Amino acid sequence: MPMKYSEEFKRDAVALVESGIAQKTVCKDLGVSKSALGAWVQDSRFKTYGMSPSKDPDEQREMRQALKRIRELEMENEVLRRAAAYLSQVHINAPKIVFPLVREMAAAGARVRVPVAVACRVLGFSEQAYYQWLASPRSTREIEEEHLIGVLHELHEEDPEGGYRVLADDLHDLGYQISERRVWRLCKIAGIQSVITKRKRRYQQAGAPVGDDLVERDFTAEYLDEKWLTDLTEHWTSEGKLYLCAIKDVCSNKIVGYAIDKRMKASLAVRALENALMQRGYPQGVVVHSGRGSQFRSRKFQQALKRHKLKGSMGRVGACGDNAAMESFFSLLQKNVLDRQSWRTRQELRLAIVSWIEGKYHRKRRQRRLGKLTPVEFEAIMMDAVALAA
Repeated sequence: MPMKYSEEFKRDAVALVESGIAQKTVCKDLGVSKSALGAWVQDSRFKTYGMSPSKDPDEQREMRQALKRIRELEMENEVLRRAAAYLSQVHINAPKIVFPLVREMAAAGARVRVPVAVACRVLGFSEQAYYQWLASPRSTREIEEEHLIGVLHELHEEDPEGGYRVLADDLHDLGYQISERRVWRLCKIAGIQSVITKRKRRYQQAGAPVGDDLVERDFTAEYLDEKWLTDLTEHWTSEGKLYLCAIKDVCSNKIVGYAIDKRMKASLAVRALENALMQRGYPQGVVVHSGRGSQFRSRKFQQALKRHKLKGSMGRVGACGDNAAMESFFSLLQKNVLDRQSWRTRQELRLAIVSWIEGKYHRKRRQRRLGKLTPVEFEAIMMDAVALAA
């Protein structure tokens, strides 16, 4: 039976190649064939633009030209997007906000040079007004902060519950290098605040369990896909926190599914579960044991368990030993990846986690409980034994 891979797994594999790691190394670490990885990389490049690969030279040339034109259009759209951000605050001097953008687009060294006359016509003001501003422009700081306030208004409209820290993270995602303190000051000037103004208690009591403890600290299993353990961990990067939800098979200690994201939502746990089910061929009756985190008590996660005919299990409040085998894996991850260095971006840490899980933990780290075999080797032996027994 051919191995099936989730879309998230494929995207991570392509991202590893695009980060500069040789395809041969990625194939070895992730345990995928060279042809499969090559197809994923190629599909990623063409699917972005709705194209299919072709072997015909003429079609290839036309596709390259089309890609070139598409990139040019994307840059033009980026100019329009930036102009829209500049104009998001409507007031009497609104045209002056976009004058620096016109100057930037008309500069000789600009990647896509746009004549002043064209930019003024598209943006709806006269060349004379632009040149008057050019003779006596405002300070760069003043213009920049007006622009940032406009962007903050747009972001706040999309997510009114988020405070200045959430807005700072969103700005970082857009490529702005700005401190949280400055975002707080600009939000105060612009009157931007979360619709949720009441401060929550820092320490909240864990909710009631939605299932019994079916594991009871017995972290052994005779067969694969008999018991799965799951939990969440987090780590800081310069861009903010990154969250990992992993699912571990008790029998082989293999991480059968995981999901990584910048927000700790119920959907993160559901994605990890769906990825595990896809990798394992959708087994039924598996005991899925977790803590009492809100993500695992959520309606979405419980519905996913019911939909796939899995058995939910939960430990007690504050009893980390009830999920000790999962905590052991996270401890290894902490020592081998998370605490090894300071991480600049979430993507950098994400790729490091994927590389360690797939390349080292699964395929190189021998475990005494498995008879000094790796999880991949142990599962191969288990599957052979099942096949012989059948």
